Amino acid sequence: MKLVDVIVGARPNFMKVAPIIRAIECSTALSGKISYRLIHTGQHYDPRMSGEFFRQLGIPEPDVNMEVGSGTQAEQTGAIMARYERLLLESPSDLCLVVGDVTSTMACAIAAQKLQVPVAHVEAGIRSGDWSMPEEINRLVTDAVTNWFFTTSEVANANLHNAGVGEERIFFVGNTMIDTLLANLPRLQKPDFWDDRGLKAGEYFVVTLHRPANVDKDDSFACLLRAIAEGTRGLPVVFPVHPRTAKTLRELKEVPDSFRLVDPQPYLEFNYLVKHAKAVITDSGGITEETTVMGIPCMTLRDNTERPETVSTGTNELIGTDPAALLPALEKLFAGQWKKGGIPPLWDGKTGERIVAILEELLGVKHGTN
Repeated sequence: MKLVDVIVGARPNFMKVAPIIRAIECSTALSGKISYRLIHTGQHYDPRMSGEFFRQLGIPEPDVNMEVGSGTQAEQTGAIMARYERLLLESPSDLCLVVGDVTSTMACAIAAQKLQVPVAHVEAGIRSGDWSMPEEINRLVTDAVTNWFFTTSEVANANLHNAGVGEERIFFVGNTMIDTLLANLPRLQKPDFWDDRGLKAGEYFVVTLHRPANVDKDDSFACLLRAIAEGTRGLPVVFPVHPRTAKTLRELKEVPDSFRLVDPQPYLEFNYLVKHAKAVITDSGGITEETTVMGIPCMTLRDNTERPETVSTGTNELIGTDPAALLPALEKLFAGQWKKGGIPPLWDGKTGERIVAILEELLGVKHGTN
C-alpha cells in the first residue's frame, strides 16, 4: 500500500484537503492500495481556527500534530521543516501532498524533496506577481520543488508552462475549495448572533481584512473603515476580525456604528453569512472563489490577485487599496449594475476524485498494479 502524507497547517488548508481525504478513503475501501497520513503542523493553533473546521468538515483527527505554534515566518518554517524531516526519517511516506500557499506548504515540500520523497502541489501555478506577499514567495518556492502540479485554472497552467514545467507534470483538475463548498451548501448554519445583530438576508455586507497594507497602520485603516461605512449606506457590516486585524482595531479611537465586530467564524457559519450577504468586501483570495460560485458580488481591496478567473469569469472586482475607489464600486452595486458572473471550468465538486485518480496512476497502484 502506498502512503500519502496530507499536509495541513492553517485554516485555508482544511477546506482544500477535505475532498481529497474523502476520495482517498473511498479508494482505500475499494482497492486497499493507497492510504494517507494526515499531518497538522500546528501553524494555526486556535481551536476556532482549526479544531472546529475539522469537526464541521468531517476531517479526522490528525495522525501527527507537530504543534509548531506561533513565531516569525522564518521560525515557523524552520520548526516545520525540522519536525517533518524527523518524521520522514523515522517513518517514510511515498508522497508528500501539499495544498495552497501557507508556510506549512512550502516548508514540508522542501523537507520532503530533500529526502527524495516526491511532492504533489494542489492549487499549483497561481501567481499574483506581488513579492511583498509572503504567500507569493511560498507559491514560487513550493512549485520550484514540486514533482506533480494540480491546477485550478488555465491561467495557472500557463504560468507553469511559462516557468518551463513540462505538460506531463501538470494536471488541470479544478478547485477542491469548491468541492467543499458545494458539499456543504445544504448544511450552512445561521450564526448565533444573527438575530441579536439585526441581520436580514440581502441587507448587510461581509468584510474580511488582514493584509498588512490594509490593516497595519492606524490612520489608513481607520480611513478605510470610514469609506466602507459611507459606501454601504448604513446597512450592517459584519466584520469577522482576524487576529492580526484585532491588534490594530484595539488602537483605534472608534469604529463606525454600522460595523458588527464578531470573532472569526467556523466554516458553516461564515459561508452562511457570505451566501446571504448583499456583497463581500475583502482582501482575501479564497473568499473570492466562494463568492464567485455563490453568485455574490465581491470587491477585493488589493491591486492584484492570484485568482484572475474570479474577475474575468466570476463576481469579483479588484478595487485597489485606495479607500476612495470603494464609493464608485458600491454605487454601482446599489444601482443594480454589478456583473452576474459565471463559474470557471471544472469548479464542479469533483476535483478531489480527479486528484486521487491521478495519484493512483502516478503511484502505480491503479488497475491492479503495484
